[in-house]
Amino acid sequence: VAKEDLRENVALVLQKAILFSGPIADNLRQGDKNAGEVELEKASRIAQAKEFIERQADGFQSHVEERGNNFSGGQKQRLSISRGVIGDPKVLVLDDSTSALDARSEKLVKEALANELTGTTTFIIAQKISSVVQADNILVLDEGRLVAQGTHKELIAISEVYREIYETQKAKEVE
Repeated sequence: VAKEDLRENVALVLQKAILFSGPIADNLRQGDKNAGEVELEKASRIAQAKEFIERQADGFQSHVEERGNNFSGGQKQRLSISRGVIGDPKVLVLDDSTSALDARSEKLVKEALANELTGTTTFIIAQKISSVVQADNILVLDEGRLVAQGTHKELIAISEVYREIYETQKAKEVE
């Protein structure tokens, strides 16, 4: 597989959002250099970034400081997700890329991904079970080894490791 084919078809969004100095639009176009206004708006809507971008004085032309220092962690992650989805990739890898989002924003991003990127296969790498609970197939790793696989419901029933993580995280949500 040629590098160009991979770049056109696979998007990777990392936990640590990497933004560049320059306009928001140029940051998002790193995912698709030919993206126009329609694509910018769609991608930012999917990533739940459109609202805060529109509040900026110059919208998509607003300046991003080096490393995105003028945005919060959640805003940086939403901009990175926008960049990842802007090219309508065939494969999207989200590597803990919603960790800085509140539960509501994360839920809205996941719903938008499911509804608007229907032709995209999405891999979600996450430590929070809430990030993967709706997944078609969950792989449970323990010390780098695959120890269980299935839906959330199946894993609650068959995997002690998964069940322990779920119970621990559920208890923290209540606190």
